[in-house]
Amino acid sequence: MVNIVYQRKVAKRPAPLGFILAVACGAQFMVVLDSLIVNVALPDMKSELGLSVAGQQWIVNAYLIAFGGLLLFAARAADLVGHRRMFSSGLAVFTLASLIGGFAEDGWLLLVARAVQGVGAAALAPSSLSLITSTHTETHQRRHALAIWAATSGSAGAIGLVIGGIITDTLGWRWVLFINVPIGVILFVAAGWSLRSAPPTGRTGLDLPGAITVTLGIGSLVYGISQATEHGWGSAPVVIALLAAAVFVGMFVVVETRSRAPLIPLAIFRRRNIVIANTIMALLGTIMTATMFFLSIYQQQVLGYSPLRTGLALLPMSVVIVIGAITSKTLLPRLGARKLLVSGAALTTVGLLWMAALPAEADYLAQILGPTVLWACGISVMSLPVTDIATAGIEPESAGLASGLVNTARQVGGAIGLAALTTVAGTITTRTDDSAPRALVHGYHAALIVAAGITLIVAMLALLTPPAATAARDKNESRL
Repeated sequence: MVNIVYQRKVAKRPAPLGFILAVACGAQFMVVLDSLIVNVALPDMKSELGLSVAGQQWIVNAYLIAFGGLLLFAARAADLVGHRRMFSSGLAVFTLASLIGGFAEDGWLLLVARAVQGVGAAALAPSSLSLITSTHTETHQRRHALAIWAATSGSAGAIGLVIGGIITDTLGWRWVLFINVPIGVILFVAAGWSLRSAPPTGRTGLDLPGAITVTLGIGSLVYGISQATEHGWGSAPVVIALLAAAVFVGMFVVVETRSRAPLIPLAIFRRRNIVIANTIMALLGTIMTATMFFLSIYQQQVLGYSPLRTGLALLPMSVVIVIGAITSKTLLPRLGARKLLVSGAALTTVGLLWMAALPAEADYLAQILGPTVLWACGISVMSLPVTDIATAGIEPESAGLASGLVNTARQVGGAIGLAALTTVAGTITTRTDDSAPRALVHGYHAALIVAAGITLIVAMLALLTPPAATAARDKNESRL
């Protein structure tokens, strides 16, 4: 009997932190990767499954809406049932949905599979960050782990374009989904060995009404914005969708004020660092998702690049994002979050304005490589300081909430931002009398200029980021 107890204790001995970090980052890489890996495959999906132009956008947005809308609910559920269980459940759902999507013969089934992928990703993403913040408790250790996590998150989208191009050209578009299956199985086994169930947090109940209303609110908002190009801002579909979004968001706020176990305790918004950091993260989600979407579509539908050539053209950008995210670990303690964010925003703005001059017939070195690398230099150094600010001083029982807010801000910002900037591009394109490629380019120019303006807002918000002392005081004044 004593021997059995001893063996069980040995079995529950925690795995090395490096292994836990690898599992967490592997899952985060996969869920961020899938938000953009399909971009390069969209033209092939469109031709084989008969998708419309709006259908192409919804292949991306179906994933982002389910992902962003359910993140907070999944994060709170993880605080209650344990991050290991939520992590493993998310892996199972994500992997199965990827398999179904790869076999889809109709556009509607692919859209459903992408939405279910988003559900699995919603369970995975906050758990992956919570696993890091709850196990890496020492400051230097935590920043090192967060730097790797930020590098993983920041590079996954760009690398997704490269991998997506290679896979689409060599194996076909279905393999951008099938590739998740072996990765998911490996991570599932690794998680079962390395992750321990968290102790009870004392929290009871889940805010299902809150999860439903916020998801419907986000979905209605994205749908309304995305339909503006086709139907016009004053059309019934757009007006009804936007009014529905306002109603659902209002209902969500009411639910949160009355719930015994709210999805988002409103007291958290008394912390200035939480509010500013998550606002910045939402804007970064817009900039990253939309820019990569337009770059991949521009190269294929305007320049006539193959999926493989598109991926390889963006490879330098992907490498810079990885290097910049890792370098930010060293820069953060030296420069501080404010200076790092403002500097990164400045570089990103210049890169976007340079991209906004992309012609219908571009020279790769001068007109694609230059601006994308500059953009990558700026965007890569901003994820770590934002994540560090948003999760600093969070109590263990609220780790899921803080992680969920960060991921929700990024994914919802990406979904809404992509819909908004696609609408901007589409509106300009339809008003242009030039030939189709040139008309598309005019639309992309307008969208990228708007993205540059959003980046300037990031810089201004960064200047409002509170110092550590203020964040600590906010923590004492506002218990989650």
